[in-house]
Amino acid sequence: MGELALALLALAALHGARATEPMENDSEPGKSDGGRKPWKAAPSLAELDLDTAGRGAEWTSWFNIDHPGGDGDFESLDAIRFYYRGRVCERPVAIQARTTAWELPEEVGEVVHASPKKGFRCLNKEQPQGKTCSNYHIRFLCPLEHIYWSHWSSWSPCSRSACGSSGTQTRARRCVNARLAAALKEVKCKGKAVERRACSTGPCPEKPYMVLHPKAKVRVAGQEVTFCCKASGTPVPKKYYWYHNGTLLDRKVLRYSSRLVLRGVTPEQMGTYHCKASTEAGVTKSAPAQLTVLAQGQQSCKPEPEPSLVELPSECPQDATGSRYYNRFIDAIKVLPFDRRGGTVYQEVKMLRKKEPVELDGNQSNVIPLGEARGQVPIGELVLPAGTFLRPSGEVFKGTVKASVTFLDPRDMATASAASSDLSFTNAEGEIVPLRTYGMFAVDFQEGETGAALQTGPVEVRMDAGQVWMPEHLQKMKLWSLNPETGLWEEEGVLRPAGGSRGKREERTFLVGNLEIRERRLFNLDVPEDRRCFVKVRAYANEKFNPYEQLEGVVISLINLEPQPGYPANPRAWGRFDSVVTGPNGACLPAFCDSQRPDAYSAYVTATLGGEELEAVASSPKLNPNAIGVSQPYLGKLGYRRSDHDDPNLKKTAFQINVAKPDPNNVDETNGPIYPYRSLEECEEAPVSANHLRFYRVEVDKYEYNVVPFKESDLTSWTGDYLSWWPNPQEFRACFIKVQIEGPQEYMVRSRNLGGTHPRTRGQLYGLRDTRSVRDMLLENTSGACVEFKCSGMLFDQSLVDRTLVSIIPQGSCRRTAVNSLLRDYLSRHPPVAENNHTAAFTMLAPVDPLGHNYGIYTVTDQNPRLAKEIAIGRCFDGTSDGFSREMKADTGTAVIFTCQEQPAGRQSFFQRLLTAPAQALDEIRREMGAGEMRRAPPDVMDFASGAQAPRPTAARRTPSSRQRTGRSRGEP
Repeated sequence: MGELALALLALAALHGARATEPMENDSEPGKSDGGRKPWKAAPSLAELDLDTAGRGAEWTSWFNIDHPGGDGDFESLDAIRFYYRGRVCERPVAIQARTTAWELPEEVGEVVHASPKKGFRCLNKEQPQGKTCSNYHIRFLCPLEHIYWSHWSSWSPCSRSACGSSGTQTRARRCVNARLAAALKEVKCKGKAVERRACSTGPCPEKPYMVLHPKAKVRVAGQEVTFCCKASGTPVPKKYYWYHNGTLLDRKVLRYSSRLVLRGVTPEQMGTYHCKASTEAGVTKSAPAQLTVLAQGQQSCKPEPEPSLVELPSECPQDATGSRYYNRFIDAIKVLPFDRRGGTVYQEVKMLRKKEPVELDGNQSNVIPLGEARGQVPIGELVLPAGTFLRPSGEVFKGTVKASVTFLDPRDMATASAASSDLSFTNAEGEIVPLRTYGMFAVDFQEGETGAALQTGPVEVRMDAGQVWMPEHLQKMKLWSLNPETGLWEEEGVLRPAGGSRGKREERTFLVGNLEIRERRLFNLDVPEDRRCFVKVRAYANEKFNPYEQLEGVVISLINLEPQPGYPANPRAWGRFDSVVTGPNGACLPAFCDSQRPDAYSAYVTATLGGEELEAVASSPKLNPNAIGVSQPYLGKLGYRRSDHDDPNLKKTAFQINVAKPDPNNVDETNGPIYPYRSLEECEEAPVSANHLRFYRVEVDKYEYNVVPFKESDLTSWTGDYLSWWPNPQEFRACFIKVQIEGPQEYMVRSRNLGGTHPRTRGQLYGLRDTRSVRDMLLENTSGACVEFKCSGMLFDQSLVDRTLVSIIPQGSCRRTAVNSLLRDYLSRHPPVAENNHTAAFTMLAPVDPLGHNYGIYTVTDQNPRLAKEIAIGRCFDGTSDGFSREMKADTGTAVIFTCQEQPAGRQSFFQRLLTAPAQALDEIRREMGAGEMRRAPPDVMDFASGAQAPRPTAARRTPSSRQRTGRSRGEP
């Protein structure tokens, strides 16, 4: 049923095009036919409505029995019947002809003759000077029955002519016989000969209105700028006028429509622009848009960020001023991971609210508590002696002081995520080592009347010794301040036990340190911590975990969770959220650990790639050490659990482990994935065979990414941009390349599409396409992939052609073994030629011409992008320029061949073999190169005049265009 529908659709298209297609004419008036008798006219297709037949009609397959050498291209019906007996009906009623590049004769400007009774011919002598006939293939339309209705006549004019009124229209048809023989005595058709319908002359005109206004633009002198507007109404406006500072712009000079493009802008073109749209119903005007033209080197924006305050909801508590805005926050200093090669990394920065100020008397001694978590005593206090407040000049300030001291308490989880920096400092050896915090505080002292900033002389920081959870820390406790320039903590002083006797108020033992506050810094009660480790994590393209398929640029994040009772509290203020971007050898993430109790500290690990969450290895129904990447018994000690371990409905994108510090005396724990803090270099340089934890991308059959977003189901989402995948929203051209893969499984094949020759897009990414290869059911260990790539051609501004730089890259251990010889010759004859020295990929500057199946390139143009792609994929599967199949014929119509193999478990990489056994490795290269040369051969040669195949070389060779098949031939029963 599907094929019949396609045939009828093609017939309808043929009916509509017949008046303009020269191939349907008997012969052109005044043209001689070289002595041949003129062909009689075909039965008028206007008389036949095959859609109304009982069983309809169908097209034959395409035939190509001649080559345009000698006098021309002759595709006679008698010859086709001789070679393909029974493939064409006795009396075909229509004929179609196209070139092998899928073009109509008028599109290539050639004179041809076509008749469903005789066939097709194109004479070289009738063509324009210097041109010869193209290579054509033809097909015939065969009716399945003989009595049809004629086509309906045109609808009569509407009986009512006033706008908005309704009337009726009629149309008629005749019952006719399609046979060329004498008509039957009586012809009867089922159905009505006359049809009526309601009609109207259309709605009354509606004044136009703007639906898209031009927007303000900023450009540097010499650049290009585009303004757009759009109006709607009844009828839809088609005339637009653009104005600059109120003056009408010349349409002939600027060639504008609803889009105004100004190239090479100058300062004189600064000002306001607006458009007008008009119809017979009226005129509408857009809002003005400002164009700013900057001189070369002039900054387009202020270097200082603009304040943007968000009004709080009415139910939120307000500060003492009653303001609906809240902008009192502690300055946040964060150390964030980024990929040095570029790319997007998403980070969330949380800030801590500044505590409301209290008034102090500068002439008296003052004490401010540090840490007032609910139900718990303060961790310490800040003691400010009388006369300690100073103006920046050094003058003692004795008036009223507004003091704001904000303390980040590690016992309060609500404020933990707002901790500044990453708690690292540089030691005497220049190494960056971690700290463990007991709290941080920020101070802000201002004069009570003027609000001028104040400094202090010597002040005391007193810390309650009872809040130090580990006795050994009492002798190591120090006071630190955060350097906002480096993000590192700098030592301010040492906290020592307070001397002298305690008064009644002082029932606690304090550690006391001194400092002077000269600037707004964050101060930290910390101790250097050696209870720190690194966790090794790698990310892979799929769950095969092949070493050569590791992913770079993945953001691995580790969250230190609450420790077991009896161990120092580990809120995120210091256990925190750490992120590292993977490189070619994975990533090492810092985490807290303990050597005595494996589960004392635990961590939660996730991975994302450009916003896509990667999947962790499963932990249920049982642990698989080979898949997780960690051998037993260390894996059991880590207590690995994926996030869906207890609830299968949860996401599979994270895992939790015990950060068990490795025992240096246990050989099972010296090979990762947990490394002591001092072994960072060992962690970063660990071979892929060492223990590590894993994430992987979930494999799908298809993946598409456009730099400029576009939904193919919603054509209004199209954006006019130089990097748009589809440059023309009225005509969508789909291009596919056919890739043959010889290997034991199916493989993902990617096309990477960059600007190739256009100066505005050269080297910039248009998009990516991933497609999984499909097995050929008749060939062993062979699959094929039809991979979409961005067609070459004009970009959206229709000014210059861009030859897209396309790279075809199969995933896995694959190497290119052959390229279609016709495609290779075409690319070499149409420079520039892309460098193609990567044996694991195929790179080309995509052809502008629609080459066809002989080259392994499939191109279809349609007003619907999905339909264009569907037709192209069907032809690519079939390996022809006109067929349609969902059965992969991997060795037919192929552009490039790759050979892929799975690396045996435990096999050394090539570079390892080159180090251990260089002679053997080089011999292996020679053998593989020799085998590759044996695979290259010229394409089959066909004698088009006779249809016979020329003799083939005696050596068994294959190319993408010809390959000896095993098993039964396609099409055989």
